Amino acid sequence: MNHLTGLFGLPASTLVELLDLAAGYREGLNREPETFAPLLSNRRIALVFFENSTRTRFSFELAARHLGAGTLSFTAASSSVSKGETLSDTIRNLEAMKVDAFVLRHPSSGAADFVTSITNRPVINAGDGTHEHPTQALLDILTLRSYFGKIEGLKIMILGDILHSRVARSNILGLKTLGAEIAVCAPSTLLPGRIDQLGVQVFTNLDKALAWADAAIVLRLQLERATGGYIPSLEEYSAGYGLTDEKFDRLKRLMPVLHPGPINREIEISNMVADRIQPPGYSSSMLMEQVTNGVAVRMAVLHRLLAK
Repeated sequence: MNHLTGLFGLPASTLVELLDLAAGYREGLNREPETFAPLLSNRRIALVFFENSTRTRFSFELAARHLGAGTLSFTAASSSVSKGETLSDTIRNLEAMKVDAFVLRHPSSGAADFVTSITNRPVINAGDGTHEHPTQALLDILTLRSYFGKIEGLKIMILGDILHSRVARSNILGLKTLGAEIAVCAPSTLLPGRIDQLGVQVFTNLDKALAWADAAIVLRLQLERATGGYIPSLEEYSAGYGLTDEKFDRLKRLMPVLHPGPINREIEISNMVADRIQPPGYSSSMLMEQVTNGVAVRMAVLHRLLAK
């Protein structure tokens, strides 16, 4: 593996290798003080973010530092991109500064694959358009594996704006490769055409989807969807597809809930469901566990691509 631009085409053995490596780093993050071998000392990683990010950018930066690497943090607004510089020129200039790898977030689908065509440095996709977000899926899968002890045979329901979600695509690819069953749940206007060809079940009724599932991955609803004709209103979306205590009370079965963040509280997920980490109640929030696992997963990816 020379790059990580997506989970499409990666064999189960590679996914398991990354997850096992990340699980070891996750244990290290629980220790006081945190001590890791400086495997990437004297390496320099360019964090090239053309879109805003909190969790992904900071966790890549922490992951690099834990492994002894330095980082260069790039944002489009404060760079020559604001003066018209192209993506390829940005990458070539950073490469000329002798950076060792690129972590790229970009609004255009396929941007990460494009960058692999113009550099021989490792490229890690931190989210490109509606294409993929592979490290988010890996941290979600690690969170689920830690909770259940396995992935094979699990029934995972992905809820929300499937149509525009790179997180959904990467999770479907990774979870199916590892033997999970996948369902998606959303209004028909937020489902891609021919989604069933990905081998997933499709629900438009949340109660039925919850009854089927072992775990729920909730996606962020971009608020502009309410004015774009995709949903009647935020209130109606929340009533039909928001995860609340009332919906779990009808289910009467404990279920872990994941969300990639940022959360629209009281729209796609209630405050109680977002913040509950243990009973009473029938939901268990994995949100902070996901954040910690994000650092571990990104350490594993950097290790796999850069450690010699």
